[in-house]
Amino acid sequence: MRELATTLTERLLDPILDRDPAGPRVTFYDDATGARIELSAITLANWAAKTANLIRDEFGLAAGSRVAVLLPAHWQTAAVLLGAWWAGTEVVLEPDPDAELALVTPDRLDEVADLPEVAALSLDAFGRPVPDLPIGVTDYATSVRIHGDQFHPAGAGAALDGWSVTEVAAAAKLSATEQGFTSADRVLSTTAWTTTTELIEGFVSVFSVGASLVQVANLDPAALERRVESERVTATRL
Repeated sequence: MRELATTLTERLLDPILDRDPAGPRVTFYDDATGARIELSAITLANWAAKTANLIRDEFGLAAGSRVAVLLPAHWQTAAVLLGAWWAGTEVVLEPDPDAELALVTPDRLDEVADLPEVAALSLDAFGRPVPDLPIGVTDYATSVRIHGDQFHPAGAGAALDGWSVTEVAAAAKLSATEQGFTSADRVLSTTAWTTTTELIEGFVSVFSVGASLVQVANLDPAALERRVESERVTATRL
């Protein structure tokens, strides 16, 4: 029997890993580039664990530290969020002078230049690093690979913009109920994850009931009907 979950990631992933570890959990499309990436719960958990180990062991953050996540809705962002929550850190979605670490795209480096630690993500489909990073900025894709794909949490602070783990989990469950999501659903979404509401309604709520997510960036409206059919989508959030 698993121990009582203390982090948001455990609350979200543990039931899915118990029930359907190998099924598709996040399918990411970018219609501007034609990219398609699909991750099972096991693979996503491995990425999240690597990220949590990176946060704890490489950057030295403890549970309760604040981490700024300035990233678009993307499968790697899902891994970053789950990793940050697994490490017990509080995610903030805007530049925050009290954050001890920021994970950002290269175009937002100037917004976090004063923070103690910064990691940049290329979000490249093949995991290529960000070229020509400033001295002192860590390349996420390069660094995360060396970390272990198992993680043992040591407690949790707030989870998201001052909300506790319990508050985020409850809000996500309520949102899932209001949107009609169940564990049988495959949800296609174009929702950004740039605010607390967007993140809870477009990402956390899906996982809170064990549904799977088809996240589409730069949606081509002409491809929508075909995408819904090919991915066996049962609910949409556009």
